[in-house]
Amino acid sequence: MTNIFQTPPAALPDSVDVLVLGAGGAGYPGAFFLAKAGLSVLMVDPIGNLGGDCLAEGCVPSKAIREAALVRGLADKFDGFGLRGSKPAVDWRAVLAHKDRVQNTRYTQHAQEIAQSGVAFVQGRGILVAADQARIDIPNGAAHAVRFRHLILGTGSAPARLPILGAELALTSHDLFRLGADLPLPRHLIVIGGGYIGVETASMLQALGVECTVLEYAPQVLPGFDTELATFLHVSLSQRVRIELSAQVLSIAREGDGFYVRYKQGSGERSVQGDAVLMATGRVPVLPEGVEQLGIALDKHGHVVVDESLRTTNPLVWAPGDVNGRSMLFHSAVRQSLVAAHCIAAGGQAVDRMHFNAVPMTVFTEPELAHVGLTAAQAEAALGADEVSVARYDYAQDSRAQIYAETQGFIKLVFSRKDGLLLGAQIAGMDAAQLIAPLALAIEQGLTASALADTVFPHPLLSEGINKAARAFRP
Repeated sequence: MTNIFQTPPAALPDSVDVLVLGAGGAGYPGAFFLAKAGLSVLMVDPIGNLGGDCLAEGCVPSKAIREAALVRGLADKFDGFGLRGSKPAVDWRAVLAHKDRVQNTRYTQHAQEIAQSGVAFVQGRGILVAADQARIDIPNGAAHAVRFRHLILGTGSAPARLPILGAELALTSHDLFRLGADLPLPRHLIVIGGGYIGVETASMLQALGVECTVLEYAPQVLPGFDTELATFLHVSLSQRVRIELSAQVLSIAREGDGFYVRYKQGSGERSVQGDAVLMATGRVPVLPEGVEQLGIALDKHGHVVVDESLRTTNPLVWAPGDVNGRSMLFHSAVRQSLVAAHCIAAGGQAVDRMHFNAVPMTVFTEPELAHVGLTAAQAEAALGADEVSVARYDYAQDSRAQIYAETQGFIKLVFSRKDGLLLGAQIAGMDAAQLIAPLALAIEQGLTASALADTVFPHPLLSEGINKAARAFRP
């Protein structure tokens, strides 16, 4: 990764209007906006480029591998299309090389964006030494002090580890997906955690020939998701992956070339053996050293407490992205970064607000899941059962799903019975991750069933299901 776009340490400013710690989704969109608005901005990041963990070891590299798995899986459907041919072998090193190419392409692109942004940028770590001052530790051993009028904390999160014996033996998403990852392809991967990272990894690696076992503490995969979505995925994924629910992992032990994971299930203890273990038990916020200098409030999980403008309890400090724990997704962090920047540019006025309920969530398993807004149960709890109506479209009715023989899926739209307002949406099956976007837009803009019913969707595509479900609703 070239560093020619970075500001030389000797040229770093001694004071700025805005100091941005972290150049991931929570940092750089706001930094770029503020620089264009005429404010002086210094952005500091330990990786030394844009993208944060999403590009370094998360969304982008994992999806590069996932798409390789999907392409290989198409061979399983050849017969249904009247095609004949063998299933491709997996060259794991070549798959990783593809992932690295994508990461490096984006890093080059981001370097150009930094150079054109007007933002002073340096690789390093920011350490807070006072309420309005930080020390920037640079990899070459230099340090630079800078004062700031406003601070954006965009320092993100890191993989969590269970406090169990042998936890250090497990891999994390960092080990699997980082740039230059060189781990051998496991024969049998044990995944601790059935959240979205766990089930996505199990789904993609199984499609590349890996035997996978998922151990989930909760009584369903994807805890907190709409029950029907979680059940749909469990039924489908369990045909390829062993899934153990209500499984409390007790320990990890190494024996020879393999690992044993002990877990409690019901009244008994069990164990499973594999040659690699992945810890996919969530993420924890990463806060800079000296954060106590800011006097900001943290919740019981260590997340920074923010309001809808992403302002902390310190009026000069803003905390978009994973550090606040409210919506730990890259695309959410981008919007949060801009909300904070808009308010800073307005002199601290809350001229923009984050609508967390309009952030779509996607799960890139095979099959896909996606949701946005409220589930039917959440809407009924908030408004009353008589005030909520659910419209449904089953993939079995859809021409595109029939063409692809992917008829096990559905679109659910949750409406207010009183005014037809779209409150939420849940999608399971092919193209779910793409289909959720217009529904997130509808919730963000306060659209109703009538707006969705009156919009013409192209045929033959699954998006027609949004239109048909909306047309079925009678406010």
